[in-house]
Amino acid sequence: MSIARRGCRLSATILFTVAGLCACTKAPPQALGTLEYDRIALPAPVAERIVAIAVREGEQVRAGQALLQLDPTHTRSELAAVEAQARQQREVLAELEAGPRNEDIDKARANLRAAQAQAREARAYYSRLLPLKGKDYVAAADLDRARAAAGNADGQAAAAQASLDELVHGARPEQIAQAQAAVTAAAAQASAQQILLDKLSVVAPRAGRVDSIPYKLGDQAPVGAPVAILLAGDAPYARIYVPEQQRAGVHVGDTIQVFVAGRDQPYAGKVRMLRSEPGFTPYYALIGDDAARLSYLAEITLGSDALDLPAGLPVRVEFAGSAK
Repeated sequence: MSIARRGCRLSATILFTVAGLCACTKAPPQALGTLEYDRIALPAPVAERIVAIAVREGEQVRAGQALLQLDPTHTRSELAAVEAQARQQREVLAELEAGPRNEDIDKARANLRAAQAQAREARAYYSRLLPLKGKDYVAAADLDRARAAAGNADGQAAAAQASLDELVHGARPEQIAQAQAAVTAAAAQASAQQILLDKLSVVAPRAGRVDSIPYKLGDQAPVGAPVAILLAGDAPYARIYVPEQQRAGVHVGDTIQVFVAGRDQPYAGKVRMLRSEPGFTPYYALIGDDAARLSYLAEITLGSDALDLPAGLPVRVEFAGSAK
């Protein structure tokens, strides 16, 4: 009888001891969130029809891989037009830098000699009429017309001389500078059009998985509308909401345990981003008293063991070393 009592007392003592230890042990601080990938939306640069789709939704793609092709016909025509304008501007610049042809200079000299001869003849005729004015042998109107003709001929000779000087001296530096600027502008337009043409071949900017292709073959997406959406990165990351009471103890670079819904083993993660300002907390991230507190958005990188995890799964993280 005494042995049975001692056994019952020993069992009660063990139970109370275990209960006391459980009461002293607190669960580590937690935060909730979801698995996410970096979403990359590739917009339509122009409103052109989709003429080819090279991938399927859910397919893994590498950086630089072709995804789809927009109709390049119109853009190629515009590129040919601006390239022709660029060539024209280059030829204009070359003409200014080369200066006038010898034939043009000879023509200007011949025009000058003809103008000078006409001026001499007009002046001589006026000189013959001028002595007759005092003898009333010539009308005043005729004398005025002769004087005007002589002046006009002198003006034409001066204009011919100026035209010859312009050809001999060549283009002004300012004209060459303007032509050079026009060439640069035309080349820039051609380059911009070439870049636009290259964008019609939509390629993956990063390695990832095709999440969505909103438009089908033959569709014409409006400018700026996403024609392909990628989930970039080798593995997802956990986007969590750190409760206010845990914010001071969490830092970028901290190692934490990430528990994914449906998986028994936790995943090792590291804090890569932690907002300094609180934000809106989704309802699924509220835990007990946390509903009345602020929370801070954080992102947790995962290792290669998380490659097969899909986006959107709920996660729970535990902050290592924070529990007491």
